[in-house]
This record gives sequence, C-alpha cells and structure tokens, in this order.
Amino acid sequence: MDNSLETTVDWTPEELSRVGRADELQVSSYRRDGTLRPFVPIWIARVGDALCIRSAHGPANGWYRRALAAGAGRIRAGGIERDVRFDPLDASDPAQSAIDEAYHAKYDRYGPRYVATVVGPSARQTTLRIVPAQGAL
Repeated sequence: MDNSLETTVDWTPEELSRVGRADELQVSSYRRDGTLRPFVPIWIARVGDALCIRSAHGPANGWYRRALAAGAGRIRAGGIERDVRFDPLDASDPAQSAIDEAYHAKYDRYGPRYVATVVGPSARQTTLRIVPAQGAL
C-alpha cells in the first residue's frame, strides 16, 4: 500500500471489513466543548487497510469544514462506533487514484451523476483519511 495511507494505530480486520462494506458511514466531529455534533451520513471508500471519506459538495460542505477544523470526531457504520482522527490527504497524493477506483467500484450502481461528486480532481481536495483513535468505544 502507498505510504500515505499507512497509520500508526490500526483498524482491526473486523472493523475494516464492517465499516468498509457499509453503504454509508455516519460521521460527526467534536465541538470545542467536547460534545459531538449531529451525525451526517456520507459515502466511504476502503483502500487496503485505509478508510477514506470525501465531501460530495466540495470544501464548503458543513460536515467537512467542521471535521477538518476539529481534526477529530466519531464514526458509525456496520455496527462499529469509534472515535477517530480526520487526516487530510493531499490532492496530488498517488493514493487518490485508488480512492477514486474504490468509490467507483462501490457506488457506480447509483449512477454517474452521484458518483461524480466524490471522484476526480475537485473531490480529491476534500479527502480525509479516517484514523482510529486509541481504544474502541
């Protein structure tokens, strides 16, 4: 796997499988006071042992701006709930092509109009790698 997607804290194989297979992921970021914002459903792409998300409506999307600013939050998918970090992935990172491919493989059944919002150069600028925080919930 490309080094840009390696993490120091690993997902368990079961977490990777269950979260990676989920059709939607619910994502929430922490407020300054430590409380969680409401969860927002989004699509998720698994590439090897990495889980990545993108904003379907660009960098101005509220959940994305809040996740980027907070840098931490919580995800729920496939019966897994876990505190996470949101690590931006550079738009020019070679792993971006594999992420595009993973989105296509998983979501093309919804049609090109929808998948186009999470693949390609403009979507790449909003890629966040979801890194597990210490300890599962």
